[in-house]
Amino acid sequence: MIYLATNPRWRTGGVVYHAASAQGQQIALPTSALWQRADVGTLITPAGGNRVATLTEWCCAWAADTGCFAQPEAFDAGHYLEWLERLRPIQDRCLFATAPDVVGDAHTTLERSAPVLPMLRARGWPPALVAQDGLERLEVPWDSFTALFLGGTTSWKLGEAAAALAAEARQRGKHIHMGRVNSRRRVRHAQVLGCHSVDGTCIAFDPPTYVRVIPRWLDGLPLRLPLTALAPLLN
Repeated sequence: MIYLATNPRWRTGGVVYHAASAQGQQIALPTSALWQRADVGTLITPAGGNRVATLTEWCCAWAADTGCFAQPEAFDAGHYLEWLERLRPIQDRCLFATAPDVVGDAHTTLERSAPVLPMLRARGWPPALVAQDGLERLEVPWDSFTALFLGGTTSWKLGEAAAALAAEARQRGKHIHMGRVNSRRRVRHAQVLGCHSVDGTCIAFDPPTYVRVIPRWLDGLPLRLPLTALAPLLN
């Protein structure tokens, strides 16, 4: 996961892949060409255990996630901000930091994220709102975040509501990210929606396989994919 203005994929509809850690599990960082790519980075959580020195050595860019998907009850704003503070030496590489969310519940997510989004911005972290089921029916606080993270249940994330939110986010100049992307098909779907980046945990479970597979996913993407390609990907 990375955003670089010099990366031509960002100007032509490419997608950057964020290798994400499974809960409580470090991301495998082998000496592989995968980590030298400008379109691969990492998404980390406080429970992941990855060290600043490791990230500095291997990753061009990264993003921070609260880890609420796996342990929503464990989120503590003070602990989260303290963890981010330890990552300040590589803050310039951070694409976004999510606010807390509740899977499948946009209303509660907005309530939980409202006080945290300005805390992140005040400390120089690009705040991200995690979109959840039902957000399309609520008032979206667009001015409070710089990145829209498409979370939610799988059916919602791949449906028309998420696509409409992504379209509005593009019009507003927001960064768009999709979570839980662990297949070539899902990467292509994210590209169609206009996502700038995606993440997936597949590499945490089978590093030898996915250090080879992920580059093929990315290299096989058309640099320009018409919106009419969306229909077959939704089937």
